[in-house]
Amino acid sequence: MSEMLKITLPDGSVREVAQGTTPYDIAAAIGPGLAKAAIAARVDGELRDITRPLTGDATLALVTSKDEADALELARHDFAHILAEAVQTLFPGTQITFGPSTDDGFYYDFAPKDRPFTDEDLPAIEAEMRKIIAANKPLRREIWDRDALIARWRAQGENFKAEWAAELPAGDEISVYWSGDDWMDMCRGPHLASTGRLDPQAFKLTRVSGAYWRGDQKNAMLSRVYGTGWLNKKQLDLHLTRLEEAAKRDHRKLGQEMDLFHLQQEAHGSVFWHPKGYMIWRELEAYMRRAIDGAGYKEVKTPQVMDSRQWEQSGHWGKYRENMFVIPDEVPNTEDEGPVISGEADWMALKPMNCPAHVLIFRQGIKSYRDLPLRIYENGCCHRNEPHGALHGLMRVRQFTQDDAHIFCREDQIVDEVRKFCALADRIYQQLGFEGYSIKLALRPEKRFGTEEMWDQAETELRDAVAAAGLATDAYGWEELPGEGAFYAPKLEWHLTDAIGRTWQVGTIQSDRVLPERLDASYVAEDGEKHRPVMLHRAIFGSYERFIGILIEHFAGKLPVWLAPVQAVVATIVSDADDYAHDVTAQLKAAGIRVESDLRNEKINYKVREHSLAKVPHLLVVGKREAEEGTVAIRTLGEERQRFMPLAEAIALLKAEATPPDLRV
Repeated sequence: MSEMLKITLPDGSVREVAQGTTPYDIAAAIGPGLAKAAIAARVDGELRDITRPLTGDATLALVTSKDEADALELARHDFAHILAEAVQTLFPGTQITFGPSTDDGFYYDFAPKDRPFTDEDLPAIEAEMRKIIAANKPLRREIWDRDALIARWRAQGENFKAEWAAELPAGDEISVYWSGDDWMDMCRGPHLASTGRLDPQAFKLTRVSGAYWRGDQKNAMLSRVYGTGWLNKKQLDLHLTRLEEAAKRDHRKLGQEMDLFHLQQEAHGSVFWHPKGYMIWRELEAYMRRAIDGAGYKEVKTPQVMDSRQWEQSGHWGKYRENMFVIPDEVPNTEDEGPVISGEADWMALKPMNCPAHVLIFRQGIKSYRDLPLRIYENGCCHRNEPHGALHGLMRVRQFTQDDAHIFCREDQIVDEVRKFCALADRIYQQLGFEGYSIKLALRPEKRFGTEEMWDQAETELRDAVAAAGLATDAYGWEELPGEGAFYAPKLEWHLTDAIGRTWQVGTIQSDRVLPERLDASYVAEDGEKHRPVMLHRAIFGSYERFIGILIEHFAGKLPVWLAPVQAVVATIVSDADDYAHDVTAQLKAAGIRVESDLRNEKINYKVREHSLAKVPHLLVVGKREAEEGTVAIRTLGEERQRFMPLAEAIALLKAEATPPDLRV
């Protein structure tokens, strides 16, 4: 008689089943509806095939399409395998490499026999994939001996797969998955039970690009085929609509059309701000200064380059060295990974963050408990050596400016300071047009400084502060993220939701006891003894560059009037109105409006189209009649009808809209 296994279900009930029973068997025993709906199982928390036999006592949770995260992961993994099978069917001799799922789909890297693949190949591959799905081929797991699998790969001419398998430990058993009886791939799984469990209308191949084998440019160039995959056609259509809308909102495209900034190889990863783009920056900077002045911060400015011994003492040298720009740029390795100083030539580093410099300011002079909290703010320019391939417009750069601040406070002030920051961040995000956001708590990472007691206390304080601010609720998407904190502190993260539903992680606040200890910051407490302050690292924008990019995409370039680099253009219909246009422009400038005039000998419809492309909020059209009556015709961006009004009324309207939200009565 075979050994019976005890399988515990989510409701706490226990079923005794024979060894070798599958999760599907248990689903079928519960009911035919569940058997039909179940697509996989979590066995002791691990996601597994629905048909994989159970081998011991375990907890079991059946997975259905309602468990969307797991269901999408399975579907995208299957789409990747079906893509590889389709390509090898259509293009015999193609070698397969790897094909993971991604955040919104999947890709697979191929070594074609004759020529690289192109986008023109995608329709045929899609059609072949749908044939494989329609065939409802079973997806079957099998275990192979490593050496036997290597021999098979080599016999089939699959050199890339053979190379990868050969790097696994000798004697290992390796799982493969068969699609029917005629195609297989090396894979950990899990997979759906058959190809027919996928919706054939729920995927689309999107593009082809080049990719080096294992990401190394010294290796062979492969053809990477990308696709997006979902659970049903409705989800796919929504995603494609979002992609189309996101392409229209791409800040790089709009930045060029609006003449805001550019990037080029001579300063790779750094931004060349044009006058109009820098005007947006200046408005945001002035807005933020008013906010931090009102919240009791003291603004400072610290050096760009600091001695590497300071970075070693802070811990950044050991934890962050590869992302820092060092002067000279090669530092000899030592056992402790610290800098080597010889003679008069000290190793220096461009600062990747501002916090150590702010500690040095705090340490100037003796601080008393009465001086706390001390809130130090800096629009600090930082440099990080981001990988070339990770750079992306304004969103990922090497030189950036943080709206950075550090609050030095006593233990009993932490919760209240974090609560005040939550209120400040909420007001700023609301005023800048982001009504929706979520807050998440990133907890201690595996590699970290400080004691467990320090981390326990810091994480509890952040939880208490968010609760005190009334934000630790489902309405604010409250969530805790294990292992995602910084090496010196846990952090609260603000994730904004933009106009098309994308989320952007921007603001943070971190509760840090590590850096004050490492950099010897102290204050004199009421007992006359020296104590360590707690250091709250905080930012609201994150960086000006990235936040401006987010704003451009959120508003699709149609920035609120107070942020628009050009708030109005006075355009003439006929040259007879030129003098009046000059007068209107002068009066608008006197009222503080950023205005330009367009007196070119062009048709008015041409002017309207051009200034609409540049996302100018208001076009004030003047002709002979307007000059005689002292009026203007206002065309507002995004509105079809124009409004006629006296010039004084138009000036009052524009002046109200051009007033920053924090200065409006």
